[in-house]
Order: sequence, then C-alpha cells, then structure tokens
Amino acid sequence: MQQDAIRTEIDPLVLAESWSRDGRRVALATVVETWGSAPRPVGAHLVIDAEGNFEGSVSGGCVEGAVVAEAAEVIETGKPAMLEFGVADETAWRVGLSCGGRIRVYVEPVAQPA
Repeated sequence: MQQDAIRTEIDPLVLAESWSRDGRRVALATVVETWGSAPRPVGAHLVIDAEGNFEGSVSGGCVEGAVVAEAAEVIETGKPAMLEFGVADETAWRVGLSCGGRIRVYVEPVAQPA
C-alpha cells in the first residue's frame, strides 16, 4: 500500500486549535450523553469550520449533516447549542438513529486566540 493512501486519524481537538490559530472560524461538537444504542461514545468530537469542512465524528450518517448545519449557526451567532437526536423524535429516521438510541450533542464556538 502506498504511503499517501494511508490516512491517520486526526485528533479533532488538536485540529480545532490549529484551525482557530490559522484564523478559521470554528465550532466543536461533543457527544455529552447517550442512551441505548449509540454509534459514538460520550466524549466523541467533531470539529467544523465556517466553510463546512469537518473532521472527527459524533454519530455518522445524517446526524453529522444536521450537526454540521447547526454548527454553521453556532459559528455565525457565537451562541452554543444543545442538540438531541433519538428514535422518539420525529427526526430520528431522517437523521439516521432508527436503531433505538439517542444522543445529545453540545456544539460550541471555539474562541480565536488572542
């Protein structure tokens, strides 16, 4: 296998700091609570920039799309948001949590360095 074909996992927290230092506007999404079957554990992170680039994972599938969309609002307003996705919600099938689990994700802006 060629060296450039190997992809190493990047720590989203390190990447959030790096992107912020580079002047990019950034939000950080963190899984803060799970119930039942959940694809990612508490503490999983997704870092998102104002251009819609992202790295990491809080769930997968359509849930991440919804989190990226909400992160754009968080970046724009500077106000954090608590998101909840689960089978009891009408959005469960739409965002991909039809497995019976629920997750709560906190999305916060990353402060620019002084």
